Amino acid sequence: MERSLRSARIATFTYFILCGTLMGTWVVHIPAIEHQVGISHATLGGLLVLLGLGAFAGMQVAGRLTDRLGSRVVVPTAGVLCGATLVLPGLARESWTLAAALLVFGFCNGCLDVSMNAHAVHVEKAYSRPVMSAFHAAFSVGGVVAAVIAAGVSGMGMSAAWALAVTGVVGIVIALATGRLLLPAVPAEPTTPTTPTTPAEHALAAEYAPAAGPRRAGRQIWILAGLALMIMLCEGAANDWSALHLKDVLGAPAGTAAFAYGTFAAAMTLGRLLADRVSARFGAMAILRYGAAVAAVGITIAALSPWIWSAFAGWALFGLGLSGCVPQLFSAAGHADPAAAGTNVSRVAGLGYVGMLAGPAVIGWMTHVVALNHAFLLLTLMCVIAAATAGVLRAERAAPIQVLSSDLV
Repeated sequence: MERSLRSARIATFTYFILCGTLMGTWVVHIPAIEHQVGISHATLGGLLVLLGLGAFAGMQVAGRLTDRLGSRVVVPTAGVLCGATLVLPGLARESWTLAAALLVFGFCNGCLDVSMNAHAVHVEKAYSRPVMSAFHAAFSVGGVVAAVIAAGVSGMGMSAAWALAVTGVVGIVIALATGRLLLPAVPAEPTTPTTPTTPAEHALAAEYAPAAGPRRAGRQIWILAGLALMIMLCEGAANDWSALHLKDVLGAPAGTAAFAYGTFAAAMTLGRLLADRVSARFGAMAILRYGAAVAAVGITIAALSPWIWSAFAGWALFGLGLSGCVPQLFSAAGHADPAAAGTNVSRVAGLGYVGMLAGPAVIGWMTHVVALNHAFLLLTLMCVIAAATAGVLRAERAAPIQVLSSDLV
């Protein structure tokens, strides 16, 4: 395999870790910033909608720019902007300044998210086998890194603003240093799919090919986007409410509560490291259907458990079940038309990201009428619906994809 392709894969891993760390750093500092600004859970939930709207707008802009200019230009630029704006929520002292900070940071994060996923689709196409879940595992690694760093700086007494600023500066350096390793711009190709020539290419085409006809293909993209909204709504709720759940509902100490998100992110990482192999063996539909079912069980345990240890177990199952779902949806969208991978991924990721950041808002609003843990039962319903509609992803494969141990390098 060409050295440039391996370098591009390593660079893609780096950007996914970077994106996960930047977002995770914001997530784990939510309780401190909420207290600093002096707002309620419900108000915070409303402000998080702006983060989602900013991300959605950024994804639509970055998707088209990525198809036009190439990932090598858009991904590093988005990484620098995301790192530079991370500090803004930490500087907020009033609700309106926090709202503006979340809108700007969300826009930049959305640009990075969709551009790096579009690049990941091109890397996966070059490898001719599933590799997308491993990239999303790297994003989860970033969440774990952020949780560990937050636990450390909490003991040092460092303010949220300083922690966000330092992480952002390191992120800018990494984004600039890694950009040259990305694949060059992919030239525009006809929208007619190319003919697979190898067994692995036949398998990838059979897994992700859209239904024939532009209208049906377009409908499939929006169905994938709807599923992404539900799955990422669940992820967003875990990101923003897991720590508060353990702290406020179960009475866990702040340091222990911070690891609720870390447990969720670690389980996501493990599941995504395994998901490519499972997808190659059983297909994307099985990943979505059975993963969503496991997630439904996990969040139900977390919602109803009166014990901290079982709540941790529930969050772990929730993360493990959700882990492989979104990568399958992104891959399906990107492979529908490689020349428009950025645009298609932006549609699925954009609506999914709205769900990811509207989910916390919905949970926040529900706390007006029910307890926080009981509001989590809405996530159970979302997972059940996703499992029931997983048939949108094809189960058939033309040939099995062989995953060799050397390919993991």
